[in-house]
Amino acid sequence: MEETEEEKKDDEADYKRLHSFPLIRHSDMPEEMRIEAMELCVTACEKYATNNESAAKMIKETMDKKFGSSWHVVIGEGFGFEITHEVKNLLYMFFGGSLAVCVWKCS
Repeated sequence: MEETEEEKKDDEADYKRLHSFPLIRHSDMPEEMRIEAMELCVTACEKYATNNESAAKMIKETMDKKFGSSWHVVIGEGFGFEITHEVKNLLYMFFGGSLAVCVWKCS
């Protein structure tokens, strides 16, 4: 049997609902900082859903103000990375299905 348009829309809505929560892949931040950073990342990614550069800028500027300067942010769907970071200043998470966000501080 072929899937109807309505069933396809329902499946897509279910997929988006399942993947609309943040999934932390790795973090060594203190719990309070991690929660604030995660909420900031979700807010920025939702606000700038079609512009990862603006979302990254918002996250970086807010983290710089709140936790001191030298924060870096990468947002995207297909990237590899190897970074040096200060201990207890790294967050790597997924949001919205396939969108990855990496936030770290280095001096």
